[in-house]
Amino acid sequence: MEMSETRRRGAALEGAILDAAVAELTESGYAGLTMDRVAKRAGTNKNAIYRRWPNRAALGIAAYKHVVGRETALPDTGELRADVLELLRRANRYWASPHGAILRELMGGIGVPDLLAQIRDEAGDAGSAMWLTVLGRAVARGEARPEALHPRVATVAVALLRNEFLTSGRPNVPDRVLVEIVDEVYLPLVRGR
Repeated sequence: MEMSETRRRGAALEGAILDAAVAELTESGYAGLTMDRVAKRAGTNKNAIYRRWPNRAALGIAAYKHVVGRETALPDTGELRADVLELLRRANRYWASPHGAILRELMGGIGVPDLLAQIRDEAGDAGSAMWLTVLGRAVARGEARPEALHPRVATVAVALLRNEFLTSGRPNVPDRVLVEIVDEVYLPLVRGR
């Protein structure tokens, strides 16, 4: 009896390639990401990768999106301050994690302006829909002004946190800074005080 090898196709193959790319980025960073290593780890050939992504930068971006594409439940404590602090604490933990390191590696390693813009769009959006949902709940409860429901206003707290990462170079922002962002900037902004 002859055993035939099962070939992965479509979503199964793409998922295996992206998982392999995430593992390579986590272990070796963007500088160590090669199509050969990803193909070997995924159990496929380079052609299967190149048919989907034209270069390692595009593969790196797809791998990052694969990691961040997993949804998490929004906090709903019934109070804007607590919800915003929880979102900032989650972002802080994420950016300090190995997956957050992938984002930092990509932003530092990709010199192609169009691809870098894709990363910035993904990270820069900062989950504006999520922040707008949390802020919308606060508006409905009377905790924030309806005029505050704007993507730039809604995401200002996480933008300030991202700035802390970029300017301080620390792997983790102290909780006191998160509280300061919320109490001194975000809440006065959305409440109009």
